[in-house]
Amino acid sequence: MEFTGQQKVLRTGFLLLAISFLSTALLASGPWQVLGPDGGDARSLAYDAHNPDHLLLGTSTGQMFASNDAGRTWSRLARLGGDDYVLDHISIDPQDSRRIYVSAWSVSSQQIGEVFRTRDGGANWQTLPAMHGKSIRAMAMYKADSRIMVAGALDGVYRTKDGGDSWERLSPANSADIKNIESIAIDPKDPNTVYAGTWHLAWKTADGGANWQHINKGMIDDSDVFSVIVDHDNPSVVFASACSGIYKSETAGNLFSKIQGIPFSARRTRVLKQDPTNENIVYAGTTEGLWKTTDLGKSWKRVSAAEVVVNDVLVDPRDSNRVLLATDRSGVMASTDGASSWTTSNKGYAHRYVSAILADNKDASTLYVGVVNDREYGGVFHSNDAGQHWSQKAAGLGGKDVFALKQAASGMLVAGTSHGIYYLERNGTQWHPMNVIVIEHTSKVARKGVKAVTRTAIEKKELVARVNDLEIGPTRWLAATTSGVYVSNDQGKTWKGGSVLGQEDFVSVRADGSTVVAATRSRVFVSKDRGAVWQQANGLPTYLVGIRSLALASDGQIMIGAREGAYRSEDGGASWEHVVNGLPGKDITSVSFDSTHHRLLATSDATGVIFESHDGGRSWQRGPDSGFPLRRVSVIGGRLVGATPFDGVILQPENESISAAAEAGSSE
Repeated sequence: MEFTGQQKVLRTGFLLLAISFLSTALLASGPWQVLGPDGGDARSLAYDAHNPDHLLLGTSTGQMFASNDAGRTWSRLARLGGDDYVLDHISIDPQDSRRIYVSAWSVSSQQIGEVFRTRDGGANWQTLPAMHGKSIRAMAMYKADSRIMVAGALDGVYRTKDGGDSWERLSPANSADIKNIESIAIDPKDPNTVYAGTWHLAWKTADGGANWQHINKGMIDDSDVFSVIVDHDNPSVVFASACSGIYKSETAGNLFSKIQGIPFSARRTRVLKQDPTNENIVYAGTTEGLWKTTDLGKSWKRVSAAEVVVNDVLVDPRDSNRVLLATDRSGVMASTDGASSWTTSNKGYAHRYVSAILADNKDASTLYVGVVNDREYGGVFHSNDAGQHWSQKAAGLGGKDVFALKQAASGMLVAGTSHGIYYLERNGTQWHPMNVIVIEHTSKVARKGVKAVTRTAIEKKELVARVNDLEIGPTRWLAATTSGVYVSNDQGKTWKGGSVLGQEDFVSVRADGSTVVAATRSRVFVSKDRGAVWQQANGLPTYLVGIRSLALASDGQIMIGAREGAYRSEDGGASWEHVVNGLPGKDITSVSFDSTHHRLLATSDATGVIFESHDGGRSWQRGPDSGFPLRRVSVIGGRLVGATPFDGVILQPENESISAAAEAGSSE
């Protein structure tokens, strides 16, 4: 099986145009441009022994990035396997840096994975047949002979002596103990001595797998062993990290002692890394920051912020002061002073889950995006130069995910988050909640001889639900949440609403005049009187359980996009048809109405193509192909801008038509 490396995305300058247009222009035609925001999750790092400025970075979505300037800038190199492949370990052959190995396992099907190999520096990749389908969680190359490698899979330990062409099993077949391998290490002076950390303690063979020793003395019994390293100068010194802490052995694993000085809360240590030029320096990457020892484990000091989740550590072999981290959410972090201080190093590396794109209503070159899964490093980002540079604009959000982002006529930004609705005034620096729900209780009070009087009691509650969608109009705001549909008639100061006909978990809401349409994951509800009275739309198939978005065309048609495909109604939801005329039959991620061009747009996570319809959704044509899976698409300043599941924001080349007319007659 062959995998061709994705063409590197061009990053070129921007030219300022008129204020009414998106002020960017690619200097040459080419693929869609990745705008950022830079950063996101980074999984693994490796350097080229012949040229340590040449680095590789692996992600948890099957993508590899490369840097030729020691991690200062990055570009895409290849996509390996599916979007759910975790590229945990990268080995660059020190004898031939064109030969690279990458181990992978699947998040969605955790029992499968691959070992990938390239012989030409990443232009072309192949899977190694002997390891095909195995969930590879660990991999190591023997320092003295790069043809010798060991791999740890869920079903055991494997070794190759010929650079991956053939593999032999080192662990016993169907072993009840030596399985679920999470970490692996080779003695730097003896290729027959292999250490394997499992989901339950660690094992060692000193004779190439003929016999295995359970090396558990000194370890807490219930310990997942995430990382094992052997001192490159004295192989008797072995470190192992586990969920119960970090352990050190001075007897080649015969006896371990628990290292003191690292707090219990930081016990989940995913990676241990020894400085290649100073054996006394060891780094421990934990879920609560990076720890460092300069005396081979006798004492430790945390050398990063506590909230940094470290997945991998790379120490420059030419300069111990230069250290790179692959982290969750903050991407690549770099230090040039031995881990005393850190900066992000993500130029060209955009790996964020973008949930919303918005252009400022006064200046189209000012962009806002909402992201999810990035906690304190996410929320909202904004750019004043159409995506050339980004800064985080999330103060006050408290690390909440942002699922919807809209703007009021005043310039106020409104965000639907994982815990309520927040607003940011134009030019403001702090987000504030706007989650007051007003519930009116009416009752009639009767007194003897006096006509009954109707009294209204006001109860106030806080909206704490996840807000999946927002619709901001001049006088009426709508919110689709996991506790129902809410309406505000006072610019978000107060909200009224809740469940609709017994349903609470809503994913999308749209309004046109007095018509309001709201969707759960399996049902659609329509109101003709601004949300006062609702009716359930009939005729949708019972197997429909993955609705993701809905759109209202100007002539009253309703479109919904779902995992099961796109559906259309032209009679207010009384009947529906499954639309396949020009659209994929399933995996529709969004449908939207582009009022400027009077058309419907649709995207899919199965293709990078943007689809459009000029007849209310009856028929669809293929538009431009972005080359990326898409969550949604917007038209900003005459250019298509896409939101991706893990590549940030992407921009259509300037010389490519936004209309499908340029590709009329093309087919799937």
